[in-house]
Amino acid sequence: MIKVENLRRTFGPKVAVDGISFEVERGEVLGFLGPNGAGKSTTMRMITGFLTPCSGKISIGGFDVQENPIASKKLVGYLPENAPSYTDMTVQGFLGFTAELRGYRGSEKLKRVNRVLEMCFLEPVRHQSIETLSKGYKHRTCFAQSIIHDPDVLILDEPTDGLDPNQKFEVRNLIRRMGEKKAIIFSTHILEEVEAVCSKAMIIDRGRVIANGTPEELKMRSQRAGAVSLKVEKVSGESLKSELAKLSTAERVVIEDETETRTSALVVPKQKTMNGDFAKSIYNIATQAGWKIEQINTEAGKLDEVFREITMPDTVEMTEPKA
Repeated sequence: MIKVENLRRTFGPKVAVDGISFEVERGEVLGFLGPNGAGKSTTMRMITGFLTPCSGKISIGGFDVQENPIASKKLVGYLPENAPSYTDMTVQGFLGFTAELRGYRGSEKLKRVNRVLEMCFLEPVRHQSIETLSKGYKHRTCFAQSIIHDPDVLILDEPTDGLDPNQKFEVRNLIRRMGEKKAIIFSTHILEEVEAVCSKAMIIDRGRVIANGTPEELKMRSQRAGAVSLKVEKVSGESLKSELAKLSTAERVVIEDETETRTSALVVPKQKTMNGDFAKSIYNIATQAGWKIEQINTEAGKLDEVFREITMPDTVEMTEPKA
């Protein structure tokens, strides 16, 4: 449904997007991640036809965005960053206006307005002017306009920005449900949203794709993924490291905390695995040594760790704490 090939965009001497390529199929939700200024919003604006790329190709549902702009845009719903609206209109009036722009009239227009009012939980404010709404309701109103024509493709730039926790939960569930039948791209700074909603995730930095895969695949890129965290009572860090060094499958042992009563360590495997065998071998060594185990578990890795490791590689290290 969405195909992007070697997309590039510059603003004077600044390269905002530098040769990005990816695809999103129907039934997929792609989480678009990256630090501020990475090129996320610029890429979304080019996909929707708001900006013209300097080079590269974009197709939506088989239509080239530059050669067939009307046909491609009919398939797209777009929620831009800081979504604009006519603040003197009521919520219902604005959505009715949007429906008319999409070509709907009469009962069909009213049907579509009522549908998105319900989907986006806007019924309580349908007759309020947009300027009187809270930030969360304003954002949901703009989200509603993006889906009023039930598009096959959704491009959402920070769709939960300004929402309270309950509203975020509602919008995430809505995106997840729509993602079963649509192709969706949404950018976010909230990494838990990617795990909760997305089937794929892509990290860009300085206009380039630097990581791409499922959330589970990306989490496995974490330094901690597959490592075993271990807490034992009344065992020195030196003794713990000495015993665990005998383990042929361990790459290194990092003492993360040591007190008179407890030592916490991270045991990093030579090969990442989540099947539990590595943790079992550590458990066997600990029990043979007579250690009292307080906690042992295999680390799954976290997206925020991967994000920092990829976008700020010089600042992330796995080292033992200094005394």
